[in-house]
Amino acid sequence: MEAKRGIALLAAAFVVSPLALGLGIILLIAASDDDDGGGGGGDFELSAGTLRVGKGYVPAEYAALIEKAAASCDQGLPAGILAAQLQAESNFNPKAQSKDPVTGKPIADGIAQFIPTTWASSGIDGNGDGKRDVWDPEDAIPSQGKMMCELLKTAKKHPEYNGSPIELALAGYNAGWGRVQQHKGVPPASFAEGQTYNYVKFIMAAQARLTAPDTSGDPEMSGEWTKPVSAPLGTPYHQSGGMWSSGYHTGIDFAAGVGTPIRAAGPGKVVSASRVNAYGRQVIIRHADGMYTQYAHMSELRVSAGDTVKGGQVIGLSGADGNVSGPHLHFEVRTGPDYGTDIAPLPYLRKKGVNI
Repeated sequence: MEAKRGIALLAAAFVVSPLALGLGIILLIAASDDDDGGGGGGDFELSAGTLRVGKGYVPAEYAALIEKAAASCDQGLPAGILAAQLQAESNFNPKAQSKDPVTGKPIADGIAQFIPTTWASSGIDGNGDGKRDVWDPEDAIPSQGKMMCELLKTAKKHPEYNGSPIELALAGYNAGWGRVQQHKGVPPASFAEGQTYNYVKFIMAAQARLTAPDTSGDPEMSGEWTKPVSAPLGTPYHQSGGMWSSGYHTGIDFAAGVGTPIRAAGPGKVVSASRVNAYGRQVIIRHADGMYTQYAHMSELRVSAGDTVKGGQVIGLSGADGNVSGPHLHFEVRTGPDYGTDIAPLPYLRKKGVNI
């Protein structure tokens, strides 16, 4: 995929944004403390929830556009990532224009800083007014989300690369997927004076600050959330291997024997309770914050689609149904009900007050 912007363009973008210049200085200083062992952090956890709106955070006029763009992606793209990108690219300025510091010629335009050739191939008519306008956030933000979603889908096909799928997608957005392929991961700090390396690290850190606390209410934080099964942890999140169709583990496992009670991690509504291919008997629950939890490989289901459940309520029994090598509970946290929208489960549960 073509680079979103040229390798030397981050510095050029600072011509239009004092904040961007400050961020660039911070990132360059930070880079001097890192070794050159390759990109990809692994130190950051994605935040779930709605955007933090207000002065110093996400402008109210763009929050809904960003969240809609994220929700339109079936790959588990957090809104906080898109918001942090827009902050880094233009400081949410729809009139921002990057210029070549030598020639003064325009390089990238608009709130998402698309270069003309990339806009020509990836820009969409987000508001349906019959034209694709890079200067219109209603077109530019959905285009940014679509491009990131496609990159994330590609990144998930390469669990062997250095960096999480989100980090790889960010690197591809900044430098082009060809550079990710070249370095088999996020390019190291030595590449392009650390531009892409620092871009990824900044956004992975900033997304948490731009994500609001869960808005599901205090009662969910005071005892209604629980560990889904009384059993030790097994295979961790994003472990790579050939036994998974995606090339990596999309949830966490609990080493629960057959017949162990499985409980709803939190209150919500059952959207699915059925037998599904590799997952075997599974339950999917939608929670008040818009997130979903999935419970798979059960030997028995005790709820049906449409049921309302309380946190801690038994929803089935552990088993070895589906594609397994032994009995266990496979547990996922998702931004949507479907496969491929997973986020790290343990940070999510801990935010809910679960000691795990």
